[in-house]
Amino acid sequence: MLPLRSDIELTECEFAEAREKLEQEQFALGGNWDYDRGSFDCYLDDARKVWLRLPFEVVTGSIDVDRADNNASIRFGTPFILKHLYKEGNDEEASVRLVGSLFDQFQSPVDPDARVEAFWVEKARQALAAAERQLLA
Repeated sequence: MLPLRSDIELTECEFAEAREKLEQEQFALGGNWDYDRGSFDCYLDDARKVWLRLPFEVVTGSIDVDRADNNASIRFGTPFILKHLYKEGNDEEASVRLVGSLFDQFQSPVDPDARVEAFWVEKARQALAAAERQLLA
């Protein structure tokens, strides 16, 4: 994880408006959202292992992605780059477990905080600048 300085830090706005604007720049609501916090994520590589994440917390209301009249206001935190390295191929140590398979469906990253190369930092800064233009316009 590599934090990036940004003008959107501590900026407050309506959730629905931010989502609409960020979708124009290829950001999507991250799968780890909850009613009081979440993030907008943009993948930087085709393998989807390097991401720019814009975390936020809910200031008023709550997020409900299934409702069109969402009234949540959010405040952005510090954006950061994530790089997850996963083992390619099948897991030789995997075993069939009926109950466990309900919970452990995905392989753990080999390195959840892999080193982020300068190329990805530059690409993330470009994506962040586009997000800032949308959100601060």
